[in-house]
Amino acid sequence: MMHQRKVPMRKDIVTGEMLPKKDLIRVVKNKEDEITIDPTGKQNGRGAYVGINVETAKKAQKEHSLDKAFGMKVSDEFYTELVEFVDHQQARRELFGDNAK
Repeated sequence: MMHQRKVPMRKDIVTGEMLPKKDLIRVVKNKEDEITIDPTGKQNGRGAYVGINVETAKKAQKEHSLDKAFGMKVSDEFYTELVEFVDHQQARRELFGDNAK
């Protein structure tokens, strides 16, 4: 019998809903206060999660959700990068299905 692994859930900081970690993008703030997208989900630092959904990413941009999550100003360039990254991830999923890494 296959043991059912527990799906790690994380909260989308934009929508406030709990989603499986694999359906979210982790954004991390390190000790130097640098904010980066963390595709591996394993970088050190404070993480915040945004759903792999372009509308969600655009809403994060509009509402400066990451500024609130990290308590600091996040550059507009970073939000643009995030929207593009999410867009790309979403397109891959639509192309290759849910399991595309």
